[in-house]
Amino acid sequence: MQGKSGTASPSDGRSERPFNHLRYEKSPYLKKHVRNPVDWFPWGDEAFSRAVQEDKPVFLSIGYATCHWCHVMARESFEDDAVAAILNEHYISIKVDREERPDIDAVYMMACQQMTGQGGWPLSIITTPAKEPFFAGTYFPRSGRAGMPGLLDLLPQIARIWAKERGDLERSARVVTEALRSTAENLPGGKVDSRLLTRGYEDLALMFDPVYGGFGRAPKFPTPTTLQFLLRFWKRNGSDQALNMVTTTLDALSCGGIHDQLGGGFHRYSTDASWRVPHFEKMLYDQALLLTAFSDAWLATKNPVYRETAKDIVTYLLRDLQSDNGGFIAAEDADTVEGEGAYYSWTLEEFTQVLGRNEAAHAARHFGVTASGNFVVPESNRRVNVLILDRENRVNSQETGLLPEADDARIKNITTRLLLARNQRPRPARDTKILADWNGLAIAALAHAYRASGDPACLAAAEKAMQFVRSNLRTTDGGLFHRYCDGEAAILGFADDYAFMIAALLELYGATFDPRLISEAIHLEQYLTRHFSDPVHGGYYSTPDNGDPLIVRTKEIYDGALPSSNSVMLQNLVTLGYLTGNAGYTDRASSLAAAFFRIAERSPSAYTAYLCGLDDLLGPATCIVIAGDGKRPDTEQMIREIRDRYLPATNLILRTPDSVAGGLDNCVPFTSAMTALEGKVTAYICHGTTCSEPVTKIEDLVAHLEGK
Repeated sequence: MQGKSGTASPSDGRSERPFNHLRYEKSPYLKKHVRNPVDWFPWGDEAFSRAVQEDKPVFLSIGYATCHWCHVMARESFEDDAVAAILNEHYISIKVDREERPDIDAVYMMACQQMTGQGGWPLSIITTPAKEPFFAGTYFPRSGRAGMPGLLDLLPQIARIWAKERGDLERSARVVTEALRSTAENLPGGKVDSRLLTRGYEDLALMFDPVYGGFGRAPKFPTPTTLQFLLRFWKRNGSDQALNMVTTTLDALSCGGIHDQLGGGFHRYSTDASWRVPHFEKMLYDQALLLTAFSDAWLATKNPVYRETAKDIVTYLLRDLQSDNGGFIAAEDADTVEGEGAYYSWTLEEFTQVLGRNEAAHAARHFGVTASGNFVVPESNRRVNVLILDRENRVNSQETGLLPEADDARIKNITTRLLLARNQRPRPARDTKILADWNGLAIAALAHAYRASGDPACLAAAEKAMQFVRSNLRTTDGGLFHRYCDGEAAILGFADDYAFMIAALLELYGATFDPRLISEAIHLEQYLTRHFSDPVHGGYYSTPDNGDPLIVRTKEIYDGALPSSNSVMLQNLVTLGYLTGNAGYTDRASSLAAAFFRIAERSPSAYTAYLCGLDDLLGPATCIVIAGDGKRPDTEQMIREIRDRYLPATNLILRTPDSVAGGLDNCVPFTSAMTALEGKVTAYICHGTTCSEPVTKIEDLVAHLEGK
């Protein structure tokens, strides 16, 4: 992995402070707080028992390693002796990595949103020793400013109320907790209706930015599941506007500063409407979801910019985020010792130092670099440039293949030299934990990209990561662990881990046609159903029945930065139904869709992964079984004809002597009678519940695929 990782060592003696109770934690985020003067505990029985014994409320701080404002609050307050003294005297303080414990984060984020109407990170909660919250907020400064209370005032005030009017706080906490339970348990349900797809599209059309793409105002997030839904809506209804929303957004993303124009991959979100200046952390899940979106857009439009951008994401994933053991690490930070974004930004003078005057002038025109800059590093007030491409040039050159300069040897040489120079800078810290759910997304995206591009590097990386999961993240009873770090697998898996890993296995089947992958997906689905499903109200809980008990057992359906486990399982169940021919999966998909339909109806655009699953469920989906010798050129040509098209509701099964020997008939028994006719490779095609005559000619298959 390139670059010099890490930040400068503290110079004020913090490194000599004694360890707190986080000393033996594996999370890179928690390790950053191990020498804080705050006597942090990890989440667990010891901390809450201490709260009971010492009769203190709990100060719960939830964040993550690449969260910029988490770092700010740590520097201002948690490394401050005065704040620490108050916390240590009056509270039991608990630090949680939200990526390690998304279950804890989900419960207390719900509480914060319910109590304050907003949420975010760092998440600051005060609870009773029984874990029930009575105060919630996000970032607080050390001292009050601009109408925002500071911890030096807030913490003593709450401690006094706890001492004198505890009953009021405990009653308030019980009210909040009961409201959370009511929200989690009461699913209204409803009959599914295809009109919800249209409503979702119409909502998004109202929010769409026709100039810069994306939805809503700054800050803007890429929202790849929204783009995937719009592509599906275009495919279903032929809506040019739906496709335009996708292409306008992807064009702007690809050219913008949110896209690392030198090193590849995408930053978390844009601080402005035009995608120029990002928040600079890089998350594994963003790379995975955007890789899928760009791959699908390439198949739908054949715009080579999308193919090249997808390839660029793959390069970043394999070079910088895939560890030697095969697993993908979680993220890269936004900050270095020189400030937020300093690693990624440039001055015109730095261009000249690296490239020389003539090449620097050419590079400056290409990347939009000026003497005045387009970004100010917050810590130093230094004016610099985030690299961007000319969007109009790129859009206008789509018909010719690539940007005029994108394949030019001069620009490639410039990019290589700039990247080599950048790699000599202090690199942002990396969050090296490996998460099952995010790895599931990455594996699925790489398998999907392989099917779209044929790039064997994508498939090799996906298979290596899946083997890492099998070897390191499986429990003895056949389940999953959530997290691997420093050689330790820990924390029982959550619904996201199972849903995303099932999706990865199904995508890998589509890339390799190894039937053992379907069997593995079926096993994980059975485990998920056994330990997570709600047989009364429907859907899947986020936590297992044998997991750490919290004040609320939540179900997630909202599709935010990550698609929800229930949305992904809706798609998984539909796919398993078509692949196996088992109608029980389709029935369960129908029940799952109905359980959350009324919730999605309230604001369809907030549930776009659910809408993708609903699109699959409503169909009609296509199932194609190709029977023949998998090594014959005509078999490979049939497969390529299918893979070269954007066919989101098409499931492909390959029946060959090798796949039969690998157990195909055990998991896909309905294909047992499908054989190669007259020794020719044969395609059996079913649309919904209607099957066509099998075809042996490529042109007949193409006619079916194109609806002729």
